[in-house]
Amino acid sequence: MLDPAIRDLAATGQNFGTVAVTLPNGQIASHVMWVDADDDHIIFNTEVHRAKFRAVEAGSPVTVTVWKADNAYAYAEVRGHVAEIVRGDEARSHIDALAARYTGTEYTSPIESERVIVKVAPDRQRANGL
Repeated sequence: MLDPAIRDLAATGQNFGTVAVTLPNGQIASHVMWVDADDDHIIFNTEVHRAKFRAVEAGSPVTVTVWKADNAYAYAEVRGHVAEIVRGDEARSHIDALAARYTGTEYTSPIESERVIVKVAPDRQRANGL
């Protein structure tokens, strides 16, 4: 179960997150992204051709750090593993919902491959200042 304070931080407002994964060559990659959450997972949406997705598909652990838009000292970190990948219309609708939350409009960037929702189950989680 995701800590309710962390869930609320990731699922509301325009609080950005950094998703960090280990690439197949052993290097760490981190990406600032829109994030979301449900009761059990921290969530991000990406495309299947991206390095971060290929890394999680290969089994990389995932760390997601989310900070408050108005106070970067109030943040949460979730270290975990991918519990579920959602494809298809649900993933496409999800990126539109994230775009509306973060920008006020639907998602307009070109989609180069396939959108996917990545749900990360926490193995360790902590919050500061929430």
